[in-house]
Amino acid sequence: MAAGEAVGLRGLGVVVTRPAHQAHGLIEALAARGARPIAFPALEIVPPRDLAALDHIIDRLEHFHLAIFISPNAVEHALGRIRLRRGGLPVGLQVAAVGRGSARELRRLGVTVDVVPPHRADSEALLALPELQEAAVGGKRVVIFRGEGGRELLAETLRRRGAEVTYGEAYRRARPQADVGRLLRHWARHEIDLVTITSGEALSNLFEMVGQLGRRWLRQTPLVVVGKRQAALARDLGMRGEVVTARGADDAALLEAVEAWAGKRERAGRV
Repeated sequence: MAAGEAVGLRGLGVVVTRPAHQAHGLIEALAARGARPIAFPALEIVPPRDLAALDHIIDRLEHFHLAIFISPNAVEHALGRIRLRRGGLPVGLQVAAVGRGSARELRRLGVTVDVVPPHRADSEALLALPELQEAAVGGKRVVIFRGEGGRELLAETLRRRGAEVTYGEAYRRARPQADVGRLLRHWARHEIDLVTITSGEALSNLFEMVGQLGRRWLRQTPLVVVGKRQAALARDLGMRGEVVTARGADDAALLEAVEAWAGKRERAGRV
């Protein structure tokens, strides 16, 4: 057994549905612990339809008090465009991240993160922090960098608290072209034990991509998801396998959830 290999992951077939450019870390971590990761991107990140609207916001960033980055994708695409157009963020602009993954990516790119939830990675956790209460944001101008569409809770709540909120839509999510036949062959050979999902859209895409036959297998396969909304969507789609909720969308949290599920299965097998 290789050093650091977790017994519970040996030979475990884990489907990784992250976008292709973001899946490498989780795939490597799973493989290092003896699992058999199967890359099957169920989401693709592409430029926004209206780049001019994003540029207009970036060109007047000095008029905002707070910038919120929803996801690592928002960091990558918005900050890349910001640096292209103006070199960097204006002095005095506070920066918030919805989760640790976004905060980590901001710091990696040299940006100081002023506000980030310590545990959970969702809008509710961010909104619960003192820095986003009415006394702190009332009368302030806030820009939320995100993908096209998505939840309105963050903006709606901040507006009720007196903030002026603008969206900077820096990317959009698309359904990728993928070799579905390869994934179905893995299922047919009983080589898939678990599927990891990091967004509701990825789960919906996967459900559509695998077709009628694949849905029969998918509905029986345990899932690792991120958050209650994805767990609820899984049930709405008829998933009958176990649904495990990870504590976050970063690689470490997903790996922890996979190991916890595998450990539980291993203990059950010894009973």
